[in-house]
Amino acid sequence: MTKAGTTVTAPRTPASAVRLRRRRGIELALIVLAVLLSVYGYCAVGVAKTGTVPPGAAGYGAGLGVLALFAHLAVRIRAPYADPLPLPIAVLLNGLGLVLIYRLDLETPGDRAAPAQLVWSTLGVGLFIVVVLMLRDHRVLQRYSYVCVVAALALLLLPILFPAVNGARIWIRIAGFSIQPGEFAKVLLAVFYAAYLAANRNALAYTGRRLWRMQFPTGRVLGPIVTIWLLSVGVLVLERDLGTSLLFFGLFVVLLYIATGRTGWIAVGLLLAVLGAVAVGRLEPHVNGRVEDWLHPFATIEAGQGPNQLSQSLFAFAAGGFLGTGLGLGHSVLIGFAVKSDFILATAGEELGLAGLAAIFLLYALLVERGYRAGLALREPFGRLLAAGLASIVALQVFVIAGGVTGLIPLTGMAMPFLAQGGSSVVTNWAIVALLIRVSDSAHSQYDGQEAP
Repeated sequence: MTKAGTTVTAPRTPASAVRLRRRRGIELALIVLAVLLSVYGYCAVGVAKTGTVPPGAAGYGAGLGVLALFAHLAVRIRAPYADPLPLPIAVLLNGLGLVLIYRLDLETPGDRAAPAQLVWSTLGVGLFIVVVLMLRDHRVLQRYSYVCVVAALALLLLPILFPAVNGARIWIRIAGFSIQPGEFAKVLLAVFYAAYLAANRNALAYTGRRLWRMQFPTGRVLGPIVTIWLLSVGVLVLERDLGTSLLFFGLFVVLLYIATGRTGWIAVGLLLAVLGAVAVGRLEPHVNGRVEDWLHPFATIEAGQGPNQLSQSLFAFAAGGFLGTGLGLGHSVLIGFAVKSDFILATAGEELGLAGLAAIFLLYALLVERGYRAGLALREPFGRLLAAGLASIVALQVFVIAGGVTGLIPLTGMAMPFLAQGGSSVVTNWAIVALLIRVSDSAHSQYDGQEAP
């Protein structure tokens, strides 16, 4: 309003009076959508295979819905400012994984994995709820960094005492019950790396000697974390677990780069990764066989021995086309024993097509992006590195597995997060989502009632 040439404006609301939205309603709506999509997939498989809706559809939907609701209530109570996307994404991926495993169970009636996977998923959601409710502040984990690294090394050493399975010593099997300790160790190592690098980031970035335009920290500062990394990777090499060793190496390099801001560490990491891969590929027969399959995926067909797993996987992706054959109408079960674990992405590619596969990758990308976003919003270094490390674990796993089953890189034995059969994997991934929820809540609540940055 103007009076006598003077403009009068209404007073602006102070930034300190603005409260952040909690967005739990958005989360609940997305969870309902995720459960409905999973139930639709379950029904589609039954209709495709038997012509009728499977009798367990209502029970499956109710069970998944109740688990998701309990997880949502835990977030609503203890992490009201958390990002609304990670939990619905986890519910949808886990639900889709159960659908794909159930679909493959119909082709292998003597080897049903879906019931066990549902039990592990329940345990995973239970761990998610415990972490969200009990861990009030993620910074508490920084106090137990050395406890975490000792526990991680102990978990990595345990499988050495048990027989190898499919050429690798990565499982503990007792009375028909099996777990993969390396899955839990990766989260513990992420906590240790984040705590150590947060405490020594200035020394890592600004002290030491310059060599080839790079600032190399002193051995006193870099030595402990390099020693822990070498021990963990060395144990995994002895166990022939190439996938997890590659994951640990990538996690170490990514966090070192984030902590120091030196792009040279990426170049050094890539160089060491190439040298290590060449050496292991030539010296280790089990790994060398996978490299040969990668270089010549159709060699067994040309030799009259029939297709191997990788070539069958490539055939499955090709058969899917853009829109896929439809849930329950593919033939990816021909891949063999690893179709429910390492190669479950081939079933998704064949029956959901390129469009469905792209949607799955977008879900993973969005989950990783929200993890990085939560880390960037934090003011303290430990939380930033922890969120980046956890998000990087998911990103590296998806890249390594997807690259292996599509022939981009040599195949390594790892489980696709939430999708593949594997109890240890699904429980660990629910723990990762819980920690990202906790970090996200801290990142947003620090600005509640304050001026946004």
